[in-house]
Amino acid sequence: MFSNTARMAGPRHRVLIQNGALSLGSLLVGAVILEAALRAFGFPSEEGLAARRIHDGRWTTLLDCYPSNPRGYFEIDLRLPENDSRYRRLAPNRFDAIQRRHPWAVETRYNALRFRDTPPGPKAKGVTRVVLFGDSFIEGQGVKAGDTTAFVLQRLLERRAPGEFEVRNCGRRGLDFPELSDAFEAILPLEPEVLVYGLVLNDALRPPEFQARQSYLHDWILDREHLPDDEEGPPTLWRPFLLDLVRGRVKAWRVGRETTRWYLEMWSDANPGWRETQARLLEMDRQLKSRGGRLVVAPWPLLVGLEESYPFEAVHETIRRFCLARGLAYHDLLAAFRGRRTADFWVHPVDHHPNERAHLVAASSLEPAIASFAR
Repeated sequence: MFSNTARMAGPRHRVLIQNGALSLGSLLVGAVILEAALRAFGFPSEEGLAARRIHDGRWTTLLDCYPSNPRGYFEIDLRLPENDSRYRRLAPNRFDAIQRRHPWAVETRYNALRFRDTPPGPKAKGVTRVVLFGDSFIEGQGVKAGDTTAFVLQRLLERRAPGEFEVRNCGRRGLDFPELSDAFEAILPLEPEVLVYGLVLNDALRPPEFQARQSYLHDWILDREHLPDDEEGPPTLWRPFLLDLVRGRVKAWRVGRETTRWYLEMWSDANPGWRETQARLLEMDRQLKSRGGRLVVAPWPLLVGLEESYPFEAVHETIRRFCLARGLAYHDLLAAFRGRRTADFWVHPVDHHPNERAHLVAASSLEPAIASFAR
């Protein structure tokens, strides 16, 4: 009996081993085919190619540079001789590398206050001056000047009430609190009747003890892992693209989870800077009221998950409750974006700042609100 069982078990084991070998072989063949396909189609086409920028030493001219032009929106091609001769002076030591890997660009020009606007001057009599204030979302990073929220809002208000409104762009990239307070002081001499603060969810003041907890590499806006001067190439022949793909997806899930948690905590008592942020907003409102002006807090949504489950609803609600409790005018831009396809509003797949479509949506949302606030 035992010998017969043993003889029967032998073939079964061989069959199992053979089946396992066939399965493993199939997986390996499939992996090789997938690897070949990834290489053939140029994956990862955007990996390591985060947006770059170059600017002159006086911050009068800046170029946002991108590795591709998927929407055909970027009109400046740095590979053209006329653009080479025009812009090389901005960064002569880096220009060749930028031109080779990030040839598509958008130009930004700044006034003496380093805002993307014409030189400041006195207010015209009988005209309501509206100042849009904030960071890169207001400045219009990656967007042509004529497509920014301020420029579009000017056109819309002019159509509504010809000659009654003047809109100024006082956004400056990279500003968070407390730097936002300094920039606010610089624009008070403009004497705005309405100041729209385009709040972005990374603006809150972050003391060192809170900032030290930051462990994300992505902030849902720009690729922070590949720094502006990082020119690391794509995977080598001996570094499988398939491995990069799997590792990238796992990392994106982990980083996304941590980033979301970090944002949620930034606007709560877990961040000691949240209370100081509230105090600075109230001080801005006080100073404006003392000059006959009005502050409007207008949060932008981060351009992630707009279709169904936007992950930062709770943050917008926290800010709304604070503003209403303290008598601050509030206009949330999230309502105008909710339910739409998120990627339609990105400047580029490696730069999730609002593109020209997003700026049009924001301006269209603000136009009736500004008209009512200015009454």
